[in-house]
Amino acid sequence: MKLPFLFAPAVLLALAGVAVHADPPAPAAQAPAATPALPTPQPVAKPAPATPVPGATGAGPTPPAPAIDAKSWVLMDYASGQVLAESNMDQRVAPASITKVMTSYVVSAEMAQGKIHLDDEVFISERAWRSGGAGTDGSTSFLQLNSKVPLKDLLYGMIIQSGNDAAIALAEHTAGSEETFAQLMNQYAAKIGMTGTHYVDASGLPNPDHYTTAHDVALLSRALIHDFPEEYKIYAIKDFEWNGIKQHNRNTLLWRDETVDGIKTGHTSEAGFCLATSAKRGDQRLVAVVMGAPSEKQRADDNQELLNYGFRFFETKKLYAANTPLATPELWKGAVANLPLGVAEDVLVTFPHGRYNELKASLDMPSRLVAPIGKGKQVGTLKVQLDDKVLVQRPLVALDEGGEGGFFKRLSDGAWMWFKGDAGANVSAAAPKGN
Repeated sequence: MKLPFLFAPAVLLALAGVAVHADPPAPAAQAPAATPALPTPQPVAKPAPATPVPGATGAGPTPPAPAIDAKSWVLMDYASGQVLAESNMDQRVAPASITKVMTSYVVSAEMAQGKIHLDDEVFISERAWRSGGAGTDGSTSFLQLNSKVPLKDLLYGMIIQSGNDAAIALAEHTAGSEETFAQLMNQYAAKIGMTGTHYVDASGLPNPDHYTTAHDVALLSRALIHDFPEEYKIYAIKDFEWNGIKQHNRNTLLWRDETVDGIKTGHTSEAGFCLATSAKRGDQRLVAVVMGAPSEKQRADDNQELLNYGFRFFETKKLYAANTPLATPELWKGAVANLPLGVAEDVLVTFPHGRYNELKASLDMPSRLVAPIGKGKQVGTLKVQLDDKVLVQRPLVALDEGGEGGFFKRLSDGAWMWFKGDAGANVSAAAPKGN
């Protein structure tokens, strides 16, 4: 490529990427940025309305979530992680026995790493027996002092019977002491993204430094289902017998709704009645969490209403696949002419039924990309909106290596970049509507 005019040696070195000290020239007029095209989402058949209304058009309105009588609550789509409805979801509350969801998560994680095993014989210490056994007012698995119980039975007893003694025994076996186990719980909570939670014990006994939020419980539930699907199956079991004593799962929705397969109840005078549930209908799974309801019946009714509301009025679709180019902008000073950009993980979005075609996707990215840009480096953001509300926001990353070109490539592109002037602010490219 011929340069538009001759440059002094120092200028040539600067254009090629070699540092020099000189006052930069005034920028020339900015060239309009190219608009990268996004693929159109795959067509999706619109579901028929439950009750056709003569003369009605479009998807119709989405009603507000049902009124929930609780301190805090949240409804989340499992696949996308989107919050569909909530009230005070980030308010600190006492978790009571919902704590045991994290206890089972930690035990499952430590088993996955080979540190403990399902057939381990677990010693029932005096602390586990005295703090969580039959002599207390809390829920118990009726474990005998100084006995040894298979870890699998303790896991069943903690999840199904909500045994405090089982939770403490598992904690001591896993970490040596309940205090050390609580530190593990907090470390796993941080990895999951639970920013409003702090644990001090494995069973959920009242303590001012032991707290969580409805939102964090939903995040934990989602992680449990995703990371340990086999262990999660225990949460759907309706009863468990140990030492001749048969106890029923306290999640009454397991009997009321066959699509419900978890998760956990909790109750203390401070926490009120709490319940985290999950249900799967067709390909869609939802997580509902109600904290601080006034009664056992109310917490079940509220969770049922939230689940029914979510399944009736929302759907989830995959809009973009991981590692698929969404744009291929020009790469200045690069070894390649263009650099493919996309997302590192599949992009799923949850939206009101029938409003798929109203989703709007956009790419916020620099108006000029300059090498080097490493593979996987974030260079922008993908946003999916509905009615001016951002539903999903994901990093836009380089899908290939964008290494530097040779000396003359850098020199030539540097000259044109100098001639064109400052690239200006980021650009936003709109995606076409789906069909």
